[in-house]
Amino acid sequence: MQATLTQPVVLDLAALKTRQQAAWSSGDYAVVGTTLQIVGETLCEAMDLRAGSTVLDVAAGNGNASLAAARRWCDVTATDYVPDLLQKAHLRAVAEGMTIRTETADAENLPYADGAFDAVISTFGVMFTPDQEKAAAELVRVCKPGGRIGLANWTPSGFIGQVFKVIGSHVPPPAGAPSPALWGTPARLETLFGAEGEVRIAERTFAFRYRSPAHWLDVFRTWYGPVLKAFGALPAEGQAALAADLLALVGRANVADDGTVVIPSDYLEVVVIRR
Repeated sequence: MQATLTQPVVLDLAALKTRQQAAWSSGDYAVVGTTLQIVGETLCEAMDLRAGSTVLDVAAGNGNASLAAARRWCDVTATDYVPDLLQKAHLRAVAEGMTIRTETADAENLPYADGAFDAVISTFGVMFTPDQEKAAAELVRVCKPGGRIGLANWTPSGFIGQVFKVIGSHVPPPAGAPSPALWGTPARLETLFGAEGEVRIAERTFAFRYRSPAHWLDVFRTWYGPVLKAFGALPAEGQAALAADLLALVGRANVADDGTVVIPSDYLEVVVIRR
């Protein structure tokens, strides 16, 4: 019998990026993102940001980390590849009497000079880039020697990591696509940044709080792009099955006993001291 050779999977990173951009442009991530503000605040404290520092927020979304840095009197530039989210970040800054720059930019190809910033930050953003090595290299490149890179990344075993696992069981990702949750593992972070600086990692927990399990599902299904797109890719029966599996996950993770939702979600708070 003649052996059959298996052809290696060639991942089209450009196509994957287009697909991801469409997902994050759908719905309105700001509805969920605004609830995560405390993560940006604690990350800026962990980075020990100083007034007057130049800070770049990569994959900034609606500006949680940008606003946190601006509150510490930093000179902040917020970037994302979804202009509508940057507009929301701008409006939030104006409402609070702060100034941030907003510029549309690709995390894998940042339009800034080497060492242009004292600090580079990303909360639950850059971890979703298709080319993880290139994105990490860009963070390092634009951060000056002696500067700091700060990240907040969901872990594979935490709640959001499990949400994406459930989604993947119904709508599989492209073959060969790296899991974003790898950014939530110390080994991967050391691989990406260990040669460029000292990697400091702390385990943190954010609590999602919603009125009820049905309320959580409604918000994520309506506004959180990856969940919205997953439902849109399925027929009615598939949507019902996905909803049931997500609600089952919420039921297992929920620690509230009064009908509301309180779900602890683990993430890694990362500070890289650039050499």
